[in-house]
Amino acid sequence: MDIMEIIDDKKAYIDLLLLGDEQEDMIDKYLNIGKMFVLLDKGAVIGQCVVTNEGQGVYEIKNISVSVAYQRQGYGRVLLDYVYNYFGDLNALYVGTGDSQKTIVFYEACGFVKSHIVENFFTDNYNHEIVEDGHILKDMVYLRRSK
Repeated sequence: MDIMEIIDDKKAYIDLLLLGDEQEDMIDKYLNIGKMFVLLDKGAVIGQCVVTNEGQGVYEIKNISVSVAYQRQGYGRVLLDYVYNYFGDLNALYVGTGDSQKTIVFYEACGFVKSHIVENFFTDNYNHEIVEDGHILKDMVYLRRSK
């Protein structure tokens, strides 16, 4: 298993990116300013993570996903841990997600704690309803992992 940074042609990974954020124009807002990492298993790309530098040692995961066939096998945690350890000046790593308990529990199991909520984020910023586990997402829940 290897992780490598993607510098050019990040859109080549659009199928994976859309697993983490299902509206392409939202992805376009952060893709070119973020660092993109891909997770490879036996040479095949199975996951990705895009992280932006928010300044003063604060980073934010804007998109993270693992191919459906590889989900629930620990690969998401591998990406999160890699990103957490990659940035030498990191004081805090944030991730925003929908108000879905299943996803929040995953991040908490990876060492994140709830930070704050941006009300109506999904309803205000997406051109369609975002549904996760039968739940229509409305608010963005931010979680934080600190050094």
